Amino acid sequence: MKESVYTAYEDLPLFLNAETVAKLLGISISSSYELMHEKGFPSLRIGSRLLPALQGGDTMAKRRPSGDGMVRKREDGRWEGRIVVGHKKNGDPIHRYVLARTQKELIVKLHDCIEMYRDADLTEDSNMTLGEWLDRWINEYMIFTIRESTLDSYKAMIKNQIKPYLGDRPLSALTTQELQKFYNTIKKNGRVKPDKLHGTELADRMVRGCHSVCRKGLKKSVKERLIRVNSAIGCKLPPKKAREMQVLTQNEIIRFLHQANEEGCYELFLLELGTGMRRGEILALKWSDLNFKTGELHIERQVYIIKAEVIISEPKTKASIRTVILPPSLLKTLVAYKETVDSEWMFPSPTDNGRPRNPSSVRKRLQLILERAGCKKVRFHDLRHTFATMALEHGMDVKTLSATIGHVSSATTLDIYSHITDTMQRQAAVHIDRKIGGTDARMPTMKREERKDTSPVEFTPYKPKIRKPGTGCVTMINDHLYEGRYTPTNAYGKRESHNIYAKTREECEEKLTEMIVQVKAQIKAEKEKMTG
Repeated sequence: MKESVYTAYEDLPLFLNAETVAKLLGISISSSYELMHEKGFPSLRIGSRLLPALQGGDTMAKRRPSGDGMVRKREDGRWEGRIVVGHKKNGDPIHRYVLARTQKELIVKLHDCIEMYRDADLTEDSNMTLGEWLDRWINEYMIFTIRESTLDSYKAMIKNQIKPYLGDRPLSALTTQELQKFYNTIKKNGRVKPDKLHGTELADRMVRGCHSVCRKGLKKSVKERLIRVNSAIGCKLPPKKAREMQVLTQNEIIRFLHQANEEGCYELFLLELGTGMRRGEILALKWSDLNFKTGELHIERQVYIIKAEVIISEPKTKASIRTVILPPSLLKTLVAYKETVDSEWMFPSPTDNGRPRNPSSVRKRLQLILERAGCKKVRFHDLRHTFATMALEHGMDVKTLSATIGHVSSATTLDIYSHITDTMQRQAAVHIDRKIGGTDARMPTMKREERKDTSPVEFTPYKPKIRKPGTGCVTMINDHLYEGRYTPTNAYGKRESHNIYAKTREECEEKLTEMIVQVKAQIKAEKEKMTG
């Protein structure tokens, strides 16, 4: 056997002839002709000519190998090339086609196509549309793996954004350029219901959500051998804007807890500031989760809202299932609080002590307490940040904090609280410099916003008026909007909510009073009509 004259794959031309095959394999030309005509040998036919292709092939006799193909000149003068990229259930080949004006141009395109589908063996389901595949992906693969609320959001994005633009596009023909154009389009005109503030422009978060659905769905289609590559990879998206972390100062915490005590929520928010639990976790606590002798509190479930219904489930991650040790003072407070609660739930619903408290009602209560305490507006999750910040500043190591608040790894904690840990590292460096180097190093000066509010607290809690039944309620939604709600029983025996909005609490109370009068009159008229 002769030694091949080629030493590297890159040295080979795209298509070979009998002479080149002989040189490559170190055989005679006659032997190369015999090899080229064997079944399974990768080749392209141009008329009566047989050209070996520069890629591997399957030697199965009953079906053409993936990568096998041919080149021909069409009647319209253009050149057409095709390759086998997979097989149907009956063994028939699945083809991909390329067109070009010249043979030379076609060979280049065909080479790119061969490289794209190298080692591919697609199935006949590759011909389904993107919309059909995403429906199948949701219903067959995702329905039991993600939370129901997440599932609903995926379905909404598929229905409202993805299908109207790309639903009829064949899965196998979808390109990265098309997806990029789709993201750019929905960013400008993707909102289902235009509003005065945003018009038709879709929020960046929703654009990234649509990309996430496409990327995950296409990733699964690659595994199922429906497509060769995930075309969602490489798209540019609107940058993720991290929401600024808000933490309460020492004085704000004191005022906040005083006001929470007046509102009957002292124990709930004290426990939150003392453990940093997620809202759903703290509302899912049962008295059986707390060991009053050791102070061990077991966190093993959570609550969340689905279509206005409180759902109880396992925590979001395995790391979220954990045990925390309560400080003695906090444990003592909970012991006294237990005597006032007639429920298995630590924080039961005010209307049904057999169920946990609704997370939405806690969110609204939080905003009301903050407003009355003169504190800045923060989310419930920011109370978690407040705990973590205080824990780090008072010497808790990152690994312990990560386990306490239920992060998957310490890296997550370091990423979220890098601004705190960086300051701690600088302070540690100064201490080391003093001890080892014997220098007169000074602690870095804190910025004004980093300084603690240590001035004496002079605060008289607001004592809320007890609203009479049938007068509704007023809630502060954000810094510039109040909501008034009245939920009577209608003429048909069902509870029905009525809402109004205003920029001030006083204006909201006036509008609420007027609305209640109108609703009562309407219900009365409907009852008279039914009896009449």
